[in-house]
Amino acid sequence: MNCGDRDIKIKRVSGRKRSRDGVQSHMTPARKRGGAGGAGAGGGEDTCPTDRRVTSIMAQPAEFCSDTEDLFGDYDSLLGDSSLLAKLDDAEQDERRRELQLVAVDQQDLAALPPPEDRVHNRSCQDVLTDSILDVLGDEPFEDLPVSQMQFEEQIGEGVKRNKLQDGDNTSTPSRNAGDSGHRRTSEAGTDRHTDDKTRRRSRARRSVTDQLKRTMLCNAAAPSNISRSVGLKEAVVSEEISVAMQAMETVSTETTDLGPFFGLPSKVKDLMYKLRGIKSLYDWQETCLNLDCVQQRKNLIYSLPTSGGKTLVAEILILRELLCRKKDCLFILPYISLVQEKVRGLASFGLELDFMVEEYAGSKGRFPPVKRRNQTSLYISTIEKGHGLVNSLIESGRLDNVGLVVVDELHMLGDGSRGAVIEMTLAKVLYMSNKTQIIGMSATLGNIRDLQMFLKAENYSNDFRPVQLKEYVKLNDTIYEVDPKEEECFRFSRLLNYKYSSSMQKIDPDHIIALVTEVIPTHSCLVFCPTKKNCENVAGMICKYLKEEFLQHRREEKVVLLRELKDSGDGSVCPVLRRTVPYGVAYHHSGLTTEERKLVEEAYSNGVLCLLACTSTLAAGINLPARRVILRSPYVAADFLKRSQYKQMVGRAGRAGIDTVGESILVLQDKDRTMAQTLVCAPMENCRSHLLHDDGKGILSLILSLIGLNITTSMEQVRDFLQGTLLYVQREQLCVERSLWDVVQQCVDVLQEKDLIAVMSHTQTLQVTKLGKATYKGSVDLSCSGVLYQDLSRGLEGLLLNSYLHLLYLVTPYDMVAQCKPDWMIFFRQFTRLSAAEQKMSAAVGVPESFVARKAAGQTVKNNVDLAVARRMYLALVLFSLLRETNLWSVADRFQLSRGFVQTLLSSSSAFCSCVLHFTEELEELWPFKALLTELTRRLSYCVKAELIPLMEVVGVMESRAKQLYNAGYKTLTHLANADPAILSKTIENLYKKQANQIVASAKMLLNEKAAALQEEVDDLLMAPLDLPADLSTEQLL
Repeated sequence: MNCGDRDIKIKRVSGRKRSRDGVQSHMTPARKRGGAGGAGAGGGEDTCPTDRRVTSIMAQPAEFCSDTEDLFGDYDSLLGDSSLLAKLDDAEQDERRRELQLVAVDQQDLAALPPPEDRVHNRSCQDVLTDSILDVLGDEPFEDLPVSQMQFEEQIGEGVKRNKLQDGDNTSTPSRNAGDSGHRRTSEAGTDRHTDDKTRRRSRARRSVTDQLKRTMLCNAAAPSNISRSVGLKEAVVSEEISVAMQAMETVSTETTDLGPFFGLPSKVKDLMYKLRGIKSLYDWQETCLNLDCVQQRKNLIYSLPTSGGKTLVAEILILRELLCRKKDCLFILPYISLVQEKVRGLASFGLELDFMVEEYAGSKGRFPPVKRRNQTSLYISTIEKGHGLVNSLIESGRLDNVGLVVVDELHMLGDGSRGAVIEMTLAKVLYMSNKTQIIGMSATLGNIRDLQMFLKAENYSNDFRPVQLKEYVKLNDTIYEVDPKEEECFRFSRLLNYKYSSSMQKIDPDHIIALVTEVIPTHSCLVFCPTKKNCENVAGMICKYLKEEFLQHRREEKVVLLRELKDSGDGSVCPVLRRTVPYGVAYHHSGLTTEERKLVEEAYSNGVLCLLACTSTLAAGINLPARRVILRSPYVAADFLKRSQYKQMVGRAGRAGIDTVGESILVLQDKDRTMAQTLVCAPMENCRSHLLHDDGKGILSLILSLIGLNITTSMEQVRDFLQGTLLYVQREQLCVERSLWDVVQQCVDVLQEKDLIAVMSHTQTLQVTKLGKATYKGSVDLSCSGVLYQDLSRGLEGLLLNSYLHLLYLVTPYDMVAQCKPDWMIFFRQFTRLSAAEQKMSAAVGVPESFVARKAAGQTVKNNVDLAVARRMYLALVLFSLLRETNLWSVADRFQLSRGFVQTLLSSSSAFCSCVLHFTEELEELWPFKALLTELTRRLSYCVKAELIPLMEVVGVMESRAKQLYNAGYKTLTHLANADPAILSKTIENLYKKQANQIVASAKMLLNEKAAALQEEVDDLLMAPLDLPADLSTEQLL
């Protein structure tokens, strides 16, 4: 029978014949059940007896087969039960006898006019008897039926249902009006006719069942075949199974991504979440968000929650689902280098366990385009600027579709100056160039989230969930008020401060900071946000001056260890403020700290060794360091009044999930700021505006240049078409008031032409990028300085100094750092005189002669025309030059009378800019010598340590002091570190916790795997036969 078009569920056919001694099916012959004619329960012979006959079906004796030739192979043979048809005939005869008895009873009942309830009972008997034949066959459930038998069962069932319907429709009952004899006689005559018809119909139905079964068995037995019937059936079933399985696999690979019970991920991911993060379950909002229809359908999504609500975990689960289920790469964009490094450390262990790569794109790190991996997916974790460069390189190499998901943290930074413009450019390009890439944005609550939805074509999910309740307060004089938007003035009296101040103490601490912090420390943690860096240090010192001696005893030994680590990080030097405050559990945190100091302070605070940090607003936007109480020392950042978004970000740090039951924020106010503060704490969130037109349109200029350079657009019409997919276009009515957006675009094209970055073909009006333009966008160089950079590099080639790093350092000193530097001319002259003659000659060649520096140092008037910006840049180059020679940041900062934080920033900025200049020179043939020179310089600037420590410093989380410890302990290479035992490592290295050791080893393994995979890809490319290999010439072509 044909079953190809039927919607059936295929059951796997075993290649081994089922034992006939096992559980008996309803098709098992009676003799094998232990019946009178059987051989007993123990006789389980595999070979079919040869004396069986099916005389009721075949005119010739059936030729029975062995196990491998059985008609239904894996199942008990239907033909093996010779009594089946006899049972069917007996059942048929019994049914006929019952029907005749029923007819007689019906006639008697009609004559006697039985009560209505008897007629009802009689009708119910007929309903039961309708299936009497199947009652004999169906005494056991149909299980493990082959396809053909299952279809046969369904056909019988359908026939019986039709008979029931027909019988029910045609049955007549006597009239219930006993007074109408004539009508009764007519009804009785009609009933007799119907009864006779029903009897004949039942007989035909029973015969049709028998005939159909016989015909089916005869067709199955007599069907001609060149191979055994059993083998043919098995092949048909297996073929059907394969077809269904292939369709299912295609469906799984293209539509569904469900690989397990943990939001479509394997259980192993859930186990890793608990093992590595301690996360047992998700918040309700997280589960809701992950199960949204738009998430399941891979639509773009913006979800916004308060700070510390757990937004990042949702993004990580979606990233893992994309990497593991859909086998696509992912891009995770974070705002700061410290956050990128923290996330790389945190996800490296997941990458090792789940077999995907974690690649860092921050500072000078990252390859453009990334290594193309055949057998592994990659997670690119990048800063905003590096993410834009990565997307550009993927578009240029035609690989953007390999990225299945782009996640942007702090999406509200779209409205944050030039960095916001870079985010907008990145996302607009992804939207325009790939319809397969999903975009997920995490954001704080915004006033105009609808604009962002239109820009990203995204759904929005918002929730006000916080794991810990937040209570907001303000302090005026010595009174605490609770913030309540329902109140007329937004403030409701809460309590008075209960702390006795002396007159001298009142002068030093008029804002009662000491009273506020001592209510929570040292048993709980506290953050004090200050308006300036200097104020942070002053507040930390002031608090310690009035703390009791008992604070010194709290976790004293761990504080001693922290001070020793700070001293090691400074090569024997430690900040005098930290030396005084750390014993009390207090420290400050701002950009003036070195990277290593900042990391040590953050770890000590997270572990509870430090209970209070006096910090600037940058901490709120960076690494997550929550506190029981957050105090805002002032409603200002420097001289600017706080924005609503900044305020919410700061107070959002109050409350530690899993530790505190409540979080508190207190804003210290003066009477003059009361009115503005009411607006600050109760006003709606600010709107997020496009910044492509920010700073004289730098953003839109860069965007148009890269669009032309990447061949995304080649005409004005295409540029306009692209810009319709930007946030700027959504907000054009608010942002383009004086002139239309298209006038702005035309002006931008004209400016790019003037700068010789693009050219317009006169005959076709096609837009093309010049070599300088291509170098500018590929190097991510600011348009305002690309021309100057090209001139500096070109002039540098004429007399490039190669026996010293000084000339190269001058060329890679960032232009934007120059304005932040005011040289001490005496120090400048002193350092200048220590240069070699060749180095002094180089300085004069760039425009800073010795005579100029000497006159400035002597305080004399300088007559000759020297560009002061060039002199300042040379001064910064001398700072970098000293760093590379000594590698001691503290001593260099002291020598040049600069803060160590500024020197640290100069070093990291120069490293990043050196990488940009390298990519810039790669696109210009005339600057080819710089390619090799800048590659090594970038590496030196990135770490600024001795050469033997660089391999260890490449590992995320390993700072200079830690690298020295590892090197001295015998872990001298990346391979040593990748193969280290974390338990032994934590015991060998002083003050290295087990968790830190695990992260370091995992990061080292990931980096080693990344380098090995890159080399393997190169090998594979070399050994692969070219696709365009010329074919052998035929004889005719040779002739």
